[in-house]
Amino acid sequence: MAKRETPSGGPPLDSLVGEAVHWDQAMSYGQYLNLESLLACQQPQSGEHDEMLFIVIHQVSELWLKQCLHEAHAAAAHIAEDRLQPAFKMLSRVARIQEQMIKAWEVLVTLTPADYVSFRDSLGQSSGLQSYQYRELEFLLGNKNAAMVEVHRGHPRHYERLTEVLEAPSLYDLCLQLLARRGFEIPADLLARDWSQPYQGSAEVERAWAEVYRHTDEHWELYELAEKLVDTEYNFHKWRFSHMKTVERIIGGKRGTGGTSGVAYLTKVLNLRFFPELWSVRTAM
Repeated sequence: MAKRETPSGGPPLDSLVGEAVHWDQAMSYGQYLNLESLLACQQPQSGEHDEMLFIVIHQVSELWLKQCLHEAHAAAAHIAEDRLQPAFKMLSRVARIQEQMIKAWEVLVTLTPADYVSFRDSLGQSSGLQSYQYRELEFLLGNKNAAMVEVHRGHPRHYERLTEVLEAPSLYDLCLQLLARRGFEIPADLLARDWSQPYQGSAEVERAWAEVYRHTDEHWELYELAEKLVDTEYNFHKWRFSHMKTVERIIGGKRGTGGTSGVAYLTKVLNLRFFPELWSVRTAM
């Protein structure tokens, strides 16, 4: 087969890269990834150099959130159908993605207070608090708060999607139903309730998880599930903490652009739990 010549008539392209590369393709790398559209999404509103970093960090985080939702929804579906092995892989992937999201804060902290102030007015009232993907992930994991849906009422598609996830069983609700199917005594009012309401911890559920942890040889799948959930929440706490410290480092005690109290608000949410008995059981055992 003849080697491809360069447009200038120079050495063949194959010889330049040392491989038999397919140069004539129906689908290129850029086309497959839709790179032109993706790379056109960064639109700084000021003329300041550092605004690009701020935009890229948050857009990358939203892409990772999209993948987290893809994995976590699929894991929930598998758990609902007693297929735990594929769910384990998906939850492990969520944890690895979370590690990448935590690392992103280390890049953002290169933004100094002076850097941020130079373009902060360009943000208007936009805030990470308005991230509908982040809110969906929190709802899916179990942090249900109907008031947070109202932020998105002006955007019907996002409002409807968040309402749907709010009113559906969370990942943890599905795990409690699984425990009941596996023979554990889970209160009936936890197995069929108003899913839009926050979950309240239960002594019976704590005892069920304690049984799983004490007899791992008998309940290995449930034990592994418990630890996958703990990994997920543990990384969520690390992400929240890194977020809070990054904000503190860059804006100090100023209010957030979305109207929150800033660091004070982020500190408060550090104490939220998705899977309370998986933490309390450690004290009880």
